[in-house]
Amino acid sequence: MLHAQTTLNCKGFLLDLSTPIVMGILNVTPDSFYDGGKYQKDTAILRQVEKMLEEGAAIIDIGGMSSRPGAEIISVDEELGRVIPVVTAIHREFPAALLSVDTIRGKVAKTAVEAGAHLINDISAGRLDESMYPTIAELKVPYILMHMKGQPKTMQQQTQYQDLVEEILDFLIAEVGKLKTMGIVDIVIDPGFGFGKTVGQNFELLKKMHVFHILGLPILAGLSRKSMIYKSLNITAADALNGTTALNMVALQQGARILRVHDVQAAVETIKLWQQLER
Repeated sequence: MLHAQTTLNCKGFLLDLSTPIVMGILNVTPDSFYDGGKYQKDTAILRQVEKMLEEGAAIIDIGGMSSRPGAEIISVDEELGRVIPVVTAIHREFPAALLSVDTIRGKVAKTAVEAGAHLINDISAGRLDESMYPTIAELKVPYILMHMKGQPKTMQQQTQYQDLVEEILDFLIAEVGKLKTMGIVDIVIDPGFGFGKTVGQNFELLKKMHVFHILGLPILAGLSRKSMIYKSLNITAADALNGTTALNMVALQQGARILRVHDVQAAVETIKLWQQLER
């Protein structure tokens, strides 16, 4: 395994990735595939954030627009209206918490960082808003670069690859090159499980995730309760925690540094057990 970057500069705070960390998912959307509509009132949001932080989440990832397969892209004003009050409230209540915002838009990224966010998580790799890369360069915050074909509404009709892993690697190499040329150095790569990939392709990607270490950057694995788990087991997303834990262990063995999950305690425990294996 090549030596990978092990710190991220989050607005002056150095986040240490020498041991894998957990990113807790906070969807403030009415239509996300697993927890849609669950966290829309301030009290429920702050209670859930407190729970995730107590369980050991290093980052809280706030999403105001669903990216489930078939999801529509909402207006920028609607996204801002969902996300910014939440970032503001969490930053006020938990000022030490590291906040990430899951967005495809430069304007939302900029406004969120100004409101207290520290990282930007972009499923579109800047392709749905040409202002995204320049905005990240200006903000100087870590950027999570994900591979996706098309956009959420159409991505599951675009699952044709000549060589799945090679095409994703080529894409990530090209985008990392662009980002570095713009002076963006704190980059996390996300191979994009479930985004323009079939169930079988997702398992192939997980099995070969170590290939992406060639980039020398931290890898994020977003497997939590996804269809590759519940379709394989013929269950629902609500019953997919055990499967998530199993695949998160594989992701750690493949070199993931960040586990993005709905269930923080289970992921923290998985990392602790993985550490025992690595001794």
